[in-house]
Amino acid sequence: MNDGNAADRVIQDLRRRAAAADTGTRLPSVRELTALHQASPVTVAEAVRHLVAQGVVETRPGRGTFVAPKGATRRPSPDLAWQTVALGPRRAGEAEMQALLALPPAGAIPLSGGYLDPDLQPAAALGAALARAARQPTAWQRGPAEGHPDLRAWFAREAGTGLRPDDLVICPGGQAALSTALRALASPGDTVLVESPTYLGALAAAQAAGLRVVPVPVDADGVRPDQLGAAFERTGARLFYCQPLYANPHGATLAAHRRAEVARAVARAGAFLVEDDYARDLTIDGPAPAPLAADDPDGHVVYLRSLTKSAAPALRVAAIGARGPAGARLRAARLLDDFFVAGPLQQAALEFVSAPAWARHRRALRTALRDRRDALLAALRRHLPDLGPQHVPRGGLHLWVRLPAGTDDVALATAAAAQGVIVFPGRPWHATEPPAPHLRLTYAAAPPDLMDEAVRRLARAIRA
Repeated sequence: MNDGNAADRVIQDLRRRAAAADTGTRLPSVRELTALHQASPVTVAEAVRHLVAQGVVETRPGRGTFVAPKGATRRPSPDLAWQTVALGPRRAGEAEMQALLALPPAGAIPLSGGYLDPDLQPAAALGAALARAARQPTAWQRGPAEGHPDLRAWFAREAGTGLRPDDLVICPGGQAALSTALRALASPGDTVLVESPTYLGALAAAQAAGLRVVPVPVDADGVRPDQLGAAFERTGARLFYCQPLYANPHGATLAAHRRAEVARAVARAGAFLVEDDYARDLTIDGPAPAPLAADDPDGHVVYLRSLTKSAAPALRVAAIGARGPAGARLRAARLLDDFFVAGPLQQAALEFVSAPAWARHRRALRTALRDRRDALLAALRRHLPDLGPQHVPRGGLHLWVRLPAGTDDVALATAAAAQGVIVFPGRPWHATEPPAPHLRLTYAAAPPDLMDEAVRRLARAIRA
């Protein structure tokens, strides 16, 4: 999303206001400027920082933005223009990832983001686990590069994949594990197949690794095996990234009747399937099916599971593994990246998932996510009935809603931010041109009693 013109408008507007006003005059708030210039809150905040650096305005935490003293002396701005030539073009997907991870402005209702609302995070239990871990001298020592043996054993046992502890390596979060897998199992210029749409972070990681990304269509039953087989034959790809359970962003689960067909397509191609099982602990309705890795004796599936999405953003602990030489490649790649994950964090994660607090958290989380999902669905039915999702996910964090044909989803997300609700457009989740405009609406980041107001604000943005 390119907000360059909007940033220039905000900068020029504030500069004119500051020139015509006395020192200390209060200037419009970020929310007011967002609405006035149809810019995202992130763009407005960046424009304000630009003028603060030039001495035109000053910010006072909790109070707002004000005209800076006239004639304030500032050191000349350094000339960093040379870096533009030295660095070359930006990597694709960086702006979208920054927007995805941006914190919502004060007063806005978040229907975007990839983590649990702080009210849903087991902060007390995690804090207690970390305190216990920090008191153990061995936690501060250098452990095995592949990770704490007991934590790897927990992941191996809990996942039900048949992988052994020695097949796994602990990583600092799912994104790091995914980046490792793409770099360890493919070389720059190789092709990786992905579901379409798929996780934005996977697209960014693949592009950063120099891979050619080819999308494969999905429907309400997950990836289409016929299209997957055709894509393998056409491209010669040896790698397929897949989220079989409550896929982000579209929420589909790979149907039981397709699992064997997908496995056969991967095996015929002599390929690896990277199974991102990020939502294993985010089930809402009924039991979750077993991972694909559970039916993979010949080592085609590379399995990834993280604790971050289901616990707290700062619990950057995940595991990735595979049978045979592929597992050895993954372990070697992690060693080159950062040696090992911090010992106290690994020990705290182990303390947490081994205690009764983990089971209590998962039970409470299932109920809370169901309440929030259903509140968002009810609000959509009341205020935007045409935007109901094509299918209701049985777990995960998101709804995938289709917009009317011709809608500019990126512009709509900007307009929604001006109305005080943060949503994420569907376009960046596609490796190529999207077949239709969508929004990804997250129900985990706001409480149920705010869902009605959030959708009211979105409806105002759509009408505008």
